[in-house]
Amino acid sequence: MKIDFMRWVDFWIGVPLCFIFSILNSLLRLIGIGRLKPGFKPQRILFIELSEMGSTILAYSAMKKAKEIFEAEIFFLIFKKNAESVRLLNIIPEENILTIRSHSFPTLLLDTVSVFGKMRARRIDTAIDLELFSRFTSLLCFFSPARAVVGYHRYHMEGLYRGNFRTHRVLYNPYYHMSQNFMALVYSLIDDARGEPLLKRRINRSEIEHASVNSTDEEKETLRNRLQEINHDLTEPIRLVLLNPGASELLPVREWPLEYYQKLAAEICSSELTAVVIIGVERDKSQAQAICDFVQDGRCIDFTGRTANLRELVTLYNISDLLVTNDSGPAHFAGLSNIRIIALFGPETPRLYAPLSDNCEALHADLACSPCVSAYNHRKTTCQNNECLQAITVEQVYEEVLRSLSG
Repeated sequence: MKIDFMRWVDFWIGVPLCFIFSILNSLLRLIGIGRLKPGFKPQRILFIELSEMGSTILAYSAMKKAKEIFEAEIFFLIFKKNAESVRLLNIIPEENILTIRSHSFPTLLLDTVSVFGKMRARRIDTAIDLELFSRFTSLLCFFSPARAVVGYHRYHMEGLYRGNFRTHRVLYNPYYHMSQNFMALVYSLIDDARGEPLLKRRINRSEIEHASVNSTDEEKETLRNRLQEINHDLTEPIRLVLLNPGASELLPVREWPLEYYQKLAAEICSSELTAVVIIGVERDKSQAQAICDFVQDGRCIDFTGRTANLRELVTLYNISDLLVTNDSGPAHFAGLSNIRIIALFGPETPRLYAPLSDNCEALHADLACSPCVSAYNHRKTTCQNNECLQAITVEQVYEEVLRSLSG
């Protein structure tokens, strides 16, 4: 489904439904139905994050902390097309990953009804809604069998209405990194007695862990061979610099200009000891071809659509030296490896969404209009001219490339 149609449905249908069922929820609680009993301890926790694969990576610490604190069984609900990002973390068993197809409205409704039955069969008692202000996931929590429902609440903020179903209402903090915001949801289950708004606790960045994926020697060798099939000179001591010029269809405004990538690739290939590998999905192939045509060097190769899955992508990171990327999912997946990362931010801010990696340098022009997409506008912007990214020059990025490669 188109993202604008999903936003339309979420607002025009989601808001009235949230209002109606909030009234019903209040009436049920008045007569004692649905109240959370004192001393409740979660045993089967369902995390819900449907649409953002990168956010799944950022939620790793929250999921791990929930397992540690409550010794609970962990489940995850996500759109089927994004489920591989959960599997990659290797923290939730395959049978505990619930999915919903999103390619059409009828299949979305059909799978939603089906997933309610799966929740009941697995006796889910706690739902943690990682979505920021989605009405759809709020309604999923209401119809779930969960007795404890955790999520972000608007309190006195205008708009952002998503009903009043949550037993643990957490204030979204736009000055905290998203990994810290996710951690606040988990902590609210033990700190709810301290009063609202939740969460009355400091969450240090030192509490946030990032997952890692170790590729086997065989996996690395397979990727090296596939690169050498394209150019047999891509062997040591040649250093591999990956470029990710694409962004998701959700936010193409996050793309650094293509001509900047072309000039950067040419600069990188000017050294005989470096090569450029352009990555992305199949729809990014035209951008990759444009970069290769501009550089006119066999050490600049198009590898878009050549990784079969996310694990292969992480393996590619594990055999490469540096990734230059737009703010998008690949930046967060790179955080699962030891590759150095240069992430280019504009419409969103690294204060919230920087990859969880000690090897990441986030570049951000910090214009007054940036970030222009956020939880408060459902990540929809009127911007047609992303000067926030154009302000990050090729020279600036190339200097960071040289600094990163020099170690």
